[in-house]
Amino acid sequence: MTGDLASLIWCVGWAYHSDGGSGPGGFAIAFVLIGDDELLDKALKRFKRMVEKEGIVREWKRREYFEKPSSIKNKKNKALIRKREKKQRKVANAKRY
Repeated sequence: MTGDLASLIWCVGWAYHSDGGSGPGGFAIAFVLIGDDELLDKALKRFKRMVEKEGIVREWKRREYFEKPSSIKNKKNKALIRKREKKQRKVANAKRY
């Protein structure tokens, strides 16, 4: 990228996306170009929003420790059961007019 010395670039991006993102096995990089007349606080806010949108921190936390495939499967099943039970409670407690 070309630019003058007054502009800064914030960049973070080692978040590996194997399930979409920028393609299978690709990397997602969030960067913000800061203009000469732009406030630093606004640029930082844009950067944080972009990092959150890209899911870089979430992906990093998810990959911080190895999780066995069986425990991933168990978590998904428990979440599905909780979702079904919540839906059943809503239907049972719904007011019928």
